[in-house]
Amino acid sequence: MYTTEKLDPAAFTPSRFESTGEITLGGQKIPYRTVSEDNVFYDHTGKAIASIYSYSYFRSDVADVSNRPVVFGFNGGPGSSSMHVHAGFLGTTRLFYGETDRPTSLPPYEAIENPDCLLDIADIVLVDPVGTGYGVLLDESCADQFYGIEEDAEAFLTFVEKWLHRYGRWTSPKYLIGESYGCTRAATAAGMAASRSHARSYALAFDGIVMIGNTVTTGKYFEREVPVEHAVVAFPSYAAIHWYHNHPTDEPLESFVRRAKEFADTTYLLALYRGSSLPEQEREDVIRQIQAFTGVSRQYLTDRALRIDDESFRLEVIKDKGASVARFDGRITRPRYVPEAVEQDAGVYDDASSDRYGPVFFGVTTGVIFPQLNIHLDRVYVPSACMYDMFTKKDRWNREAPMGTTGAQLRNAMYRTHGLRVLFANGYYDTATHIGIIHYMLDHAGLPMDRVTLKGYPSGHMIYIGEDNVKALSSDIRSFITKG
Repeated sequence: MYTTEKLDPAAFTPSRFESTGEITLGGQKIPYRTVSEDNVFYDHTGKAIASIYSYSYFRSDVADVSNRPVVFGFNGGPGSSSMHVHAGFLGTTRLFYGETDRPTSLPPYEAIENPDCLLDIADIVLVDPVGTGYGVLLDESCADQFYGIEEDAEAFLTFVEKWLHRYGRWTSPKYLIGESYGCTRAATAAGMAASRSHARSYALAFDGIVMIGNTVTTGKYFEREVPVEHAVVAFPSYAAIHWYHNHPTDEPLESFVRRAKEFADTTYLLALYRGSSLPEQEREDVIRQIQAFTGVSRQYLTDRALRIDDESFRLEVIKDKGASVARFDGRITRPRYVPEAVEQDAGVYDDASSDRYGPVFFGVTTGVIFPQLNIHLDRVYVPSACMYDMFTKKDRWNREAPMGTTGAQLRNAMYRTHGLRVLFANGYYDTATHIGIIHYMLDHAGLPMDRVTLKGYPSGHMIYIGEDNVKALSSDIRSFITKG
């Protein structure tokens, strides 16, 4: 990958930029300062090999910070920078969300002072892992120390320890907010923090974790090796997207999705299990109910033995309107490719939510937020590094996790850290990380459910897209931190 900064490991000089600002929250003016900096990893000879980049927001009128919470926020990928959570809802400046299905990703982009920022109640640290955002891998021969489920989590923990020591915040309540693969990072890191890694033990306890667009699983990785029909756990999301676009009923979204889940968990699951032994009349009744909940055609179902899959559903659900829906946010649409053969081939990989919002988040982050933070860095900002190359099928990420699944790691963390609470926040219109998969995971992971909360939102993978959604999510996280 190209770079415009000479990144010589032997002569690498860590960057550090500071700024000050003021934000009005709840009618009160809140002064703050920021520090944006490299957090460097060295080998045994003292040579710099990698850096995690952090953006720290400190409320500056608090005399005693010993009990002031610290929130560490990050995105997923693996390989994603913190751009989306930074400009989306955690920073002091964020996007203004107009029409959800925005017609274009071209400017102008509107950024506003974030009226829902958490800075009045907590200091905020945004994190770019190694190899993404401004985080850099200086020595390619050391990639295997950072690029993997457990390797990434331990590098993150090392960064957190270093940050807490540098700023004297060991006694502060500590919260993690991870999005998408960031949930995998948070669960794995919390499990290690509560016990040990392969090389050392930790004594680091987190008070709470917010999982946005969950990837915590009882399987090997995401849904891999989870013994369940994908069409069943994905069914609530299919129903929600059908409800949004095709208006099959005046019933509220949550009620419609709840009934869809009940049907999927029982009648649909049994029908898929029975296959061709299902009596014809029962089969027709199941087809009728699937159509009512998802909007797919009878032909679609008979061609696929009643099974719905994510890719074909997104191409099917509003096909009669000449459009397809996005993977990350089923509210967002794009025109279908012509001819139809191209739609079936290229359309699967064209996610309209990334097309419409990627340049917007990047533009606001680098063009508005970074100047406010006084960042002047001659370094390529990588919004997302491709750890898996879909063209060559080369995978740079070690997806093996000998210490246990993410579900097991989170369970271990919660049992060993009494009082650790977890908030799962998921969009109903998300077909990247279905809300139904959270239900399945919670039914099988053995978590202490008295300390677990699940909240669904009328949104997609990035829950905060939409003014109502960003306010609801921020409010829920605020309550999670302040009310315990």
